[in-house]
Amino acid sequence: MTASSKPRTDPSLSVADVADQLWTAAADGDEHAAGGIALRALESGMDTETVLLDVIGAVQRRVGEEWAANRLTVTREHAVTAINDRVVAAVSLASGPASRPPLARVTVACVDGEWHALPARLLAEVLRSRGFRVDYLGAQVPASHLIADVHRTGPDAVALSGSIPTRLPAAHATITACQAAGVPVIAGGAAFGTDGRYARLFGADAWAPDARAAADLLAGNPLGAPRGAHQAVDDLPHLLDQEYTMISRTSPQLVKAALAGLRERVPAVARYDELQLQHTVEDLASIVDYLKTSVYVDDPGLFTGFLRWTADILAARGVPAGYLTPALDVLGEELRDFPRARATLVRAAGDLDPESRA
Repeated sequence: MTASSKPRTDPSLSVADVADQLWTAAADGDEHAAGGIALRALESGMDTETVLLDVIGAVQRRVGEEWAANRLTVTREHAVTAINDRVVAAVSLASGPASRPPLARVTVACVDGEWHALPARLLAEVLRSRGFRVDYLGAQVPASHLIADVHRTGPDAVALSGSIPTRLPAAHATITACQAAGVPVIAGGAAFGTDGRYARLFGADAWAPDARAAADLLAGNPLGAPRGAHQAVDDLPHLLDQEYTMISRTSPQLVKAALAGLRERVPAVARYDELQLQHTVEDLASIVDYLKTSVYVDDPGLFTGFLRWTADILAARGVPAGYLTPALDVLGEELRDFPRARATLVRAAGDLDPESRA
């Protein structure tokens, strides 16, 4: 795309129009055009928060939708996300620091193992634009490193972001560690549930459904002293049955057993080439990860929802989802001595089988 052909941002355009322009540029891999669109939106009078959340944020949500519909490859998804991240930086630099004294100091970090950093980055920039002092730590922050930084900087709150539900146990550990260090935690992101149920389950001091709500909450109602020190079993007494611990320890063996069972029960799997087998193993590993996370939070619905999503993803890629039910059967046999896990698998198999719901 040449300089003369780069889309111009008309001041009369709606937020949706600007988001469409940014999507076109980012999907085309044109970082300079993408940055220009966002900066011209600022110049036309659109406020920083709107550009960050309703333009860049909307484009990032579309990235996920396009990938799920198999209209965007993983590599292109990564490329667009990288462009979006650099556009966020350009918008932040153009907007400059807030002119008023800082409201409070907030550490923004992703859960250990969480690589979806853009939601946390957007929150960090929104908080900065509102006058907070922000320490943004980025993706995949181990709890021990986060606590060391908290002791060094002394924030008034930690904003913890998580998009991947399988990282919920790590999120729980991080929340309790921050609170033990005397710092309250506000949790956010899709991993905590659309209603924040897992944030409440883990005893987080606050939860917000999105960056704007989080900023509103922190600006209008400081979190104050955190909940007292507590252990995971204080919040989740069902963990005393050790099902989660044992499934975690045997996860590799469960994946191997599930693959062997599929080869016996689904003839097509025995004819898979190396790449197909690799994808199948990855899918099975995800199934086991979501199963043990469902056991951790004692919510079979988390696992069932993941399987529905997986079936939809496979369908969008023209891949039969027929191996899901046999895989659940094999896992159920392997986990016959784990009543909560087995009940979750039975429920999920019934949800996948239309005849069982009739």
